[in-house]
Amino acid sequence: MLSQRTNMQNRTIIDHVNPQINNGRFPIKRVVGERVEVDAKIFGDSHDYLRAVLAYRKAGASEWQEIEMEEEANDLWRGSFTVDEQGMYDYKLVAWVDHLKTWYRGFKKKRADGQDMSVELRIGANFLSEEADTLKGSGKKEVTAAIQQLGGETETAVDYVLGDAFADVLHRYPLRRHETTYDLNLRVKVGRAKERFSSWYELFPRSTSPDLNRSGTFKDVENLLPRIQELGFDVLYMPPVHPIGYRNRKGRNNATEAMEGEPGSPWAIGAKEGGHKAILPELGTIDDYQALLTKCTEYGMEVALDLAFQCAPDHPYIEQHPEWFIWRPDGSIMYAENPPKKYQDIVPINFETEDWKALWEELLSVTLYWCEAGVRIFRVDNPHTKPYRFWEYIIRETNEKYPDVFFLAEAFTRPAIMAELAKRGFQQSYTYFTWRTTAEEMREYLEELTTTELSQFMQPNFWPNTPDILAYEMMGAGENQFVKRLLLAATLSSSYGLYGPSYEIQENRGNTNGKEEYYDSEKYVARHYDWSYRNRVTETYTRINELRRAHPALQQTNNIVFTDTTNPQLLSYVKYSADRKSIIWCVVNFDQDQPQDGYCAVPKKLLGNPKSFRVNELLTDLTYWWNGEANYVRLDPGYWPAHVLEVVL
Repeated sequence: MLSQRTNMQNRTIIDHVNPQINNGRFPIKRVVGERVEVDAKIFGDSHDYLRAVLAYRKAGASEWQEIEMEEEANDLWRGSFTVDEQGMYDYKLVAWVDHLKTWYRGFKKKRADGQDMSVELRIGANFLSEEADTLKGSGKKEVTAAIQQLGGETETAVDYVLGDAFADVLHRYPLRRHETTYDLNLRVKVGRAKERFSSWYELFPRSTSPDLNRSGTFKDVENLLPRIQELGFDVLYMPPVHPIGYRNRKGRNNATEAMEGEPGSPWAIGAKEGGHKAILPELGTIDDYQALLTKCTEYGMEVALDLAFQCAPDHPYIEQHPEWFIWRPDGSIMYAENPPKKYQDIVPINFETEDWKALWEELLSVTLYWCEAGVRIFRVDNPHTKPYRFWEYIIRETNEKYPDVFFLAEAFTRPAIMAELAKRGFQQSYTYFTWRTTAEEMREYLEELTTTELSQFMQPNFWPNTPDILAYEMMGAGENQFVKRLLLAATLSSSYGLYGPSYEIQENRGNTNGKEEYYDSEKYVARHYDWSYRNRVTETYTRINELRRAHPALQQTNNIVFTDTTNPQLLSYVKYSADRKSIIWCVVNFDQDQPQDGYCAVPKKLLGNPKSFRVNELLTDLTYWWNGEANYVRLDPGYWPAHVLEVVL
């Protein structure tokens, strides 16, 4: 099978094209303003001169724009273009033997050898005539004028051929015959900037009430927006806001039966008050929710809706569409299980139902309903338990109507599955960051995310904790550990998030069942917090989010370069903007208890081999002069467990 459009007379080969995902089955991803850098192995037979262009266009446009590719060593060619609008772009590679340039190169060598050039001038004129036949307007006039110059007196014509003007004509009007085109439906899906750069704060709206005698409402959440803005977050994420089922409702600490008045898990969706298009009455109304969305925009924030396609046993779907669920031989409906875990309050949807088309259309209507209400970000619960093609359909159809919408995949599962979800369209992805606990592990994981194919389609979102996950590393941990993990998440990844209230009060008590879960999890209870509380963690929120907004180097994930250290407890990495005007160097002490010191190597190639340079410590406002080889650092976790340094060259 041919991997490129060709015919039997083509003499160029285009191979090992990068980036492309599954031979063009899925698009790569960028955001507006980013560059798409493409490389390939391009070669031909003999010693003829090759030309290659990278062609691109906004999907649906009739005209292709072309960028000349540059040849490097060992037949490697590179080119790049910038995507300026949201939507889909197409790109392809075209290569050919340029007989004019081949002749031109030989012409100069023969002239240097003192050979007679009269016949060579005629050969060149013939090639130019062939080129002129393909042109119109000013281009045809320029090439025709060049032909006339080649037909003049020999020495005058030779001088013209060897001049800059003729070289410019040859470059701008290549002789393109027998082109090889590499076009495997290569595409770029371009989203908005927040897909790449975002800071998430998660809270339960029912826990926002200042009154101990009632649970929180959307109005109470509105009152907290100035605080969340002060801390520097730009995405407010709340668990599902829909009615919570009564049947099999779970109690405190996942108790099988809830006590009277216990609110249940927000992920057990659906009751007599409605399903996925309804609001839990205790929180407010749809008007209250939309008012919260509007208020958030005034504070420079957006609300992320939790999209959880599962049902409580009393969800209206079960009565209306029993064929969408699995029924056991005893007539009972099958609830969710991950043996030995049992989720009696949640009923999974049967995506293998024969009525799957109606099911898909209904769930798409849920997504579009919330888009129409003003939602532009969805955090999707457990997407890996639903078909990949279903998500491809949901995301594609949603983005066709609402290009600004993006989806975060909450899938802590096997690497291939997480990658597949990203390929199918998820613009952001949860990761294994939570479980990378040493400097060596973290470096290895970030290099996997940023230097392999994953970097082309998977945008990581780093979370030190979630309502479901209190990592073993955080159990019993002190303030130093919470500050360290926060700084790691916020500087390694351009998108990160926190289950905020629990994180800032440094909740560290694990569940007695031995799993990485919170004891007295907020999933099953409503809490009352002192929202005026400030401490070292909240101050770190504010400072690091301020630095992220101010320094473009921290607004990208794939721009990371690690440098070696003499101490395995130290992780050293440099991030930089595309124009190198913003360079941030971070060094993190992974020991939460003791100061650690050592030398960090300088990334000479990145920094341009400086003999010395200044670094401004952005957390402490101190300034240091560093040399161009390696530099000593000492980090006390009780003060700051990390350096965040601005490099000034």
